[in-house]
Amino acid sequence: MGDIDYDQARRVLDEHFVQVERLHLLNKGPVTPPDVEAACDAVFSSNTQAYREVLLGCVVAKLTDPKISIRQPYVDQGDAAFSGRTLDEKVINPFLQTAQIPCSRGPYLAVFRRGVQFVLSTRGGLKDKTGYDALLQIFDYIELQTEPSAVSDLLDHVLRKFIALREAADIQIARLPRISLSQYGALLDGLLGTPSGGRIPVILVVAMLKTIKAVFRLDWEIEYAGINVADAAAGTSGDITVKSAGVPVMILEVTERPVEASRVQSTFRAKIATSGVVDYLFLVDLDRVSPDAVEEARKYFAQGYEVNFVDVSTWVLMCLATMGVGGRSEYNTSLTKLFGDPQLPNAVKVGWNEQVLKLTTG
Repeated sequence: MGDIDYDQARRVLDEHFVQVERLHLLNKGPVTPPDVEAACDAVFSSNTQAYREVLLGCVVAKLTDPKISIRQPYVDQGDAAFSGRTLDEKVINPFLQTAQIPCSRGPYLAVFRRGVQFVLSTRGGLKDKTGYDALLQIFDYIELQTEPSAVSDLLDHVLRKFIALREAADIQIARLPRISLSQYGALLDGLLGTPSGGRIPVILVVAMLKTIKAVFRLDWEIEYAGINVADAAAGTSGDITVKSAGVPVMILEVTERPVEASRVQSTFRAKIATSGVVDYLFLVDLDRVSPDAVEEARKYFAQGYEVNFVDVSTWVLMCLATMGVGGRSEYNTSLTKLFGDPQLPNAVKVGWNEQVLKLTTG
């Protein structure tokens, strides 16, 4: 019988998924041979959704133990057979449910006759023969590969298809209950550690600016680029521009990338000197700010400009502590609304739901 370490199989799946999801949020994806890509499209467009779950299970099984026969999902079928049902129950279905990807509630083998083998003779008893033919085509491709990297790349492509499937689904946003200040710290750390293509830090900051405006009844206009549009393309002075009476009073740049002197210089030329705003704030992980960037900011301070670097989580927490219970309630409302934006990728919404669930379940 094929030897599957189910814990290892889940680790492989989780590790690949994190990387694929990160690339997806940046509109990048793995490269797959055109004929295999077309076959995957056919499998995922099939009304028999078990086909795609079988495909995922078999690819993971092959990566975990290359000696496995992916055609034989019952242990009594041969020396290289494996238990497709056990793999589904322990790894595949729990993974899909955790990732909030539409999936079967029962075992995927249930749609096939008992003792099925994934061979051409099985085709006759199936409703969707086209989808099954595509599945067999992918199995042929897997069996021809001599390098694990090819199967690994195929797993990434299959996971990208599952992510696309989730993007088409209606993901409901979890409501954030009243939580303590220390719990906010855990929530912020969890969210900032979630791959989002830079979207989550911007949401956290925009939600806080909206909260400050509401709590202190300010006349602020808060402008920020769409979550899928670069700030230069949107024609704004920075990631976020705060205006009072129509006049810019502060520009904030929220970034996950390292900040070096060259970036401070280009920001000054393109966004500060041309806007007339003297207060520019980088909200960034301070470990990513180089000493030469700090020195460059000091030079601009001597010229009358304020260029400062602040840690996102620290700034949000200090604002929450200052504004009290009413402010924290307002922040909850702003956060939930922004994470519920229809234009926001579902991958980001799932990340929000996972972090809220951690707080509410302990």
